Amino acid sequence: MPRSYRRRGRWSLTPIGFLLPLAALAGLYYWHGHRSAAPGLGETPFSTAADTETGQFARCSGPVRRTCVVDGDTFWYEGEKIRIADINTPETSKPECAEEARLGAMATKRLTALLNEGPFSLQPGGDGRDKDRYGRALRVVTRQGRSLGAALVDEGLAEQWQGYRRDWC
Repeated sequence: MPRSYRRRGRWSLTPIGFLLPLAALAGLYYWHGHRSAAPGLGETPFSTAADTETGQFARCSGPVRRTCVVDGDTFWYEGEKIRIADINTPETSKPECAEEARLGAMATKRLTALLNEGPFSLQPGGDGRDKDRYGRALRVVTRQGRSLGAALVDEGLAEQWQGYRRDWC
């Protein structure tokens, strides 16, 4: 056996041998029990009470906006502008590249279809804020307790909101 692999007497606890398991346990604690109040996209902790919100959505156009879709994560509903709180989608108004424009258009079309598929619910965003810095209501859109944003993430048209916008190019 090579000299570097030979054991010397009893096993001794090195600082690394102590810190690595401790860091792993701390990570598990944080991941499973100490995350923010906002549920993950794949989870279903939202109320499964009857979905009562409905509307006929189309792409927003013109100055009067009552019930329409702005882009993949923003829409107007009964005169209120809503930012979907649990996702981020590519920009459509000022995309940085052709790929972002393409994905943004697809996300907008898909959100329109999802909202038109049937009744939904609007849940609080989960981080304690009612509105974002632009005055949009922060809501998670759910159907049967599942976030509609999760469908956009699953289809590659959105990412889970992490507090900042990513580069889609």
